[in-house]
Amino acid sequence: MDWEGLADAARLELPADYREFVESYGGGEIDEYLSVSTPPVLGSPYGDLLDRLDPALSDRDCQELGTLLGEQDLPLLLPFADSASSDVAFWLRKGAADSWRVATFRRQAQHGANRWTIFDGGMAEFLLAVLTGVVNPFSERIPASGPHMFVNWHDM
Repeated sequence: MDWEGLADAARLELPADYREFVESYGGGEIDEYLSVSTPPVLGSPYGDLLDRLDPALSDRDCQELGTLLGEQDLPLLLPFADSASSDVAFWLRKGAADSWRVATFRRQAQHGANRWTIFDGGMAEFLLAVLTGVVNPFSERIPASGPHMFVNWHDM
């Protein structure tokens, strides 16, 4: 993957842990539940990362996230993963790419509950925390006991 060319063309530098993940695994799914987007790759259904640069959120969703962050002006958001339950993991694009935190939006939540979860770490730390049961930001719990499996889109 030409990360420098991508950064220049899209005016977007991506976190190092994400670039390493994509270089190692590519686009695909973890445990047939959590899909990870990549920059465009010919033929890949997961190559939609750059198509998602300006996610549409309702006023209510923005207000909930702003309240949770304690900020009126939200950082730019970039979704990088989706669950089979239609939950979304976003980067909070504030500061240097390697310092971006993760925010997850849970589509299914009890009435009146905030559907956002903030994780104070990057993508790799977030995925590890989810897969080991340290955090449960999605509508369905991913079993903490392994083994966990990543399937690349080529193998589906």
